[in-house]
Amino acid sequence: MQTVLGANGPIGEELTRELHRSFTHDLRLVSRNPTKIHDTDQLLQADLTDPEAAHRAVEGSEIAYLTVGLPMDSQLWERQFPAMMRNVIDACATYGTKLVFFDNTYMYPGTTAPQTEATSFEPNGRKGRVRAEIATMLMNAITAGTVDAVICRAPEFYGPGKTKSLTNSLVFDRIKAGKRPLVPVSAKTARSLIWTPDASRAMALIGNTSDAYGQTWHLPVDPHRPTYAEIIRVAEQVTGRRIRYTVLPLAAFRIGGRFIGQLEEVQELLPRYRGDNIFDTSKFTARFPAFAITSHHEGIAEILG
Repeated sequence: MQTVLGANGPIGEELTRELHRSFTHDLRLVSRNPTKIHDTDQLLQADLTDPEAAHRAVEGSEIAYLTVGLPMDSQLWERQFPAMMRNVIDACATYGTKLVFFDNTYMYPGTTAPQTEATSFEPNGRKGRVRAEIATMLMNAITAGTVDAVICRAPEFYGPGKTKSLTNSLVFDRIKAGKRPLVPVSAKTARSLIWTPDASRAMALIGNTSDAYGQTWHLPVDPHRPTYAEIIRVAEQVTGRRIRYTVLPLAAFRIGGRFIGQLEEVQELLPRYRGDNIFDTSKFTARFPAFAITSHHEGIAEILG
């Protein structure tokens, strides 16, 4: 059996579909309120901050995928993510379950230097420090031989369905609603965006590749890193209409953050929008050359089509 922890988020749902399609129908879906995607899915309701619940969630699993997401709330992240990671590591160690952790790039420095699997952690805020803490916790457990695990790291999302990100909410959702898109900080810098179904397919592949364990993998992105100006030009081609946009400068986020909590929460990420954001995925493409990556044009056409 393979188990998806955090099964009803955008990554967990796509992961479940890919595991069922390509690897196994023996799937357990775990969340606070799990729902079936396939008739054969087993459901288990659990709060992974509870050690006993985490053990129930993992018991009997060959592989567990930790894909839990939380709202953009620093206090919530500090309170829940380290507890979840400790409990899941302990449960996997107890039952001999392999662990696949879906990670993000919040802990990376907000510079223009290309990000590789060897990039050092230099978080720019509270959420980044939490992500550095839990990734380090897992790497230490791997090094100590406590658990057989792998880290799958992804940059900012864009995608269909439940996908949540600055790019989806400020650009694509507004275009779909007939509103003027809002570009964070700059329309001229290169962006590394991952199509959420690609992220889930790649994670399923890594999780079912025995020699991929014990290391970190950057999940695949379209090798062309577009600017927001280019993204909106593609959106114009897809929709057949002229789309004007507004660039939100850093000052707009700073001022807005005084009154709107969500704007305050995203500010630690904004330095990476000032310059090119290059997420290097050459390690993955060298190991899995047959993996089909969704182009930005294909992805944007699906979102806006």
